[in-house]
Amino acid sequence: MRFTSASPPPAPANAAVSNNDSRGDQKIVFDVCKRVANVHGDIREIVDAEVRRLAPLHTAAQQADIAEQAVARLNGLGELDRFLHDPQIDEVMVNAGREIWIERAGILEHVGSLTTDRVDLLIERVLAPIGRRVDRSSPIVDARLPDGARVCAVLPPVAVEGPTLCIRRFANDVRRLTEFTNDAGGAVCRAVLGHRCNIVVSGATSSGKTSLVAALLASIPTAERLVIVEDTAELPVTAAHTVRLEARQQMVDGPPPVDLAQLVRTSLRLRPDRIVVGEVRGDEVLALVQAMNTGHDGSISTCHANGPLDALLRLESLVLQAAPTWPLAAIRHQLARSVDVIIHVERGANGRARRITEISEVVATVPELTANGNSGTPTLHTLATSKTGSLTQVAELTRGRR
Repeated sequence: MRFTSASPPPAPANAAVSNNDSRGDQKIVFDVCKRVANVHGDIREIVDAEVRRLAPLHTAAQQADIAEQAVARLNGLGELDRFLHDPQIDEVMVNAGREIWIERAGILEHVGSLTTDRVDLLIERVLAPIGRRVDRSSPIVDARLPDGARVCAVLPPVAVEGPTLCIRRFANDVRRLTEFTNDAGGAVCRAVLGHRCNIVVSGATSSGKTSLVAALLASIPTAERLVIVEDTAELPVTAAHTVRLEARQQMVDGPPPVDLAQLVRTSLRLRPDRIVVGEVRGDEVLALVQAMNTGHDGSISTCHANGPLDALLRLESLVLQAAPTWPLAAIRHQLARSVDVIIHVERGANGRARRITEISEVVATVPELTANGNSGTPTLHTLATSKTGSLTQVAELTRGRR
């Protein structure tokens, strides 16, 4: 490997350090980087030799740790590298261009600080491999990294207090359905899947919606053809017959964007047994709702909501925004005929456990008109609830498309 650098990294006066690192070790890291910045050759061998020379009294383990930090600063993501390679960390955040936070097992931790000029360099290094850029004229970027992680960066003046970076990692393994619910809830979910009901999974941010969808997909027959449409590809899928489509964001001087609505319409022509939309939050809701009611049974999607009824109302508002000339009664009737079941998932108080708290069936009757001519609130029929502490089935599924 040939390595060269035009200039050494900035001094570590405000560099992030772990609780066990000493200020002296950080000084050695900086000195190593400064000495080898313009040296050609294998970067690891050069750094190892320089660390042994500058820290002869350190143990082999301490020297290896210093070398890892130096290589990360020179050729990687610096202070963030150790967190991005830790499998127990789900998210790495830099606030206001300085403060480093991580999410581990659902708990936020402050792990250090860095200088503003460092975060600018890190953002540049994150985006360079995927051909994206962010600057004052285009201060927001949302993209997927080659390893599947999702990155969002925001620069001033939009980020008022300084550059903000968030890298969210997604697990490659598929969790079992039993990790989200008990036997009663699992039985209801399998019945819903077996009857090819159209499903919407609702929940708050990081409540486990994507993981639950992956668990549901793992429970369907392997012969079924899945067409998966996502804004950012993040859904872990083990099915053998899968087609994946990912939206393309608008890029400066780049090709035109491809939005979710286009991809959902395209998925209809790819002979899907089930259409899976990672999340509906815009005009793609129209194409999805129409697909659910035109023979593409068993489709699955997610949306942000505080409960099943809120999810249905959110879908209603999205359709109304996408088709403002549609009568509200027609929208509610279309939703009632398209969406069969809403599964709501929540994150536990400890931040780790994601559990199904309610499964509701959408009542597929024609909404009655009120005195002012508007249709009434959509009706849900609860199939299972966790009011007693664990999910309990309280009614039988009456809808089904098979």
